[in-house]
Amino acid sequence: MIPFLANVLLALFWTALAGSTSAAIFATGFALGYGILAWLQPLPGSDRYARKLPAAIGLAVFFCWELVASTLRVAWDVVTPQRLRRPGIVAVPLDAQTDAEITLLACLVTLTPGSLSLDVSEDRTRLYVHAMFVDDPQTMRDHIKTGFERRILEIMR
Repeated sequence: MIPFLANVLLALFWTALAGSTSAAIFATGFALGYGILAWLQPLPGSDRYARKLPAAIGLAVFFCWELVASTLRVAWDVVTPQRLRRPGIVAVPLDAQTDAEITLLACLVTLTPGSLSLDVSEDRTRLYVHAMFVDDPQTMRDHIKTGFERRILEIMR
């Protein structure tokens, strides 16, 4: 938390020096502050922060890509006369163990159009997901595990 706070303070300092409060100036200051912290690493935990910030950005980019792709797939199914949907419920085995990891995974799956997290098993080893397009249940499991879950675990652990 301390490295992130230091990064935000460096970004605010850069914004003040620039004399502008635009988001682009703040983002530039944030990137420069990140570079400074990664180079100096004087704060406790800053090496961990230097590893996790790119992973968090990667998760955000992956989620945005999935959001656009699944939105287009659902929209295409709605506007075409031929129905491509094959709805189904798939049990996804979980490597995520903490409440935060499982909750974040369930939320990201639910926020993606065409899929909905239904429940977590009582022993917290499976996440039940309803999806509009389940051509192959194993492919869907692999997509969730190698896409969302792997990226979440990189950040949270």
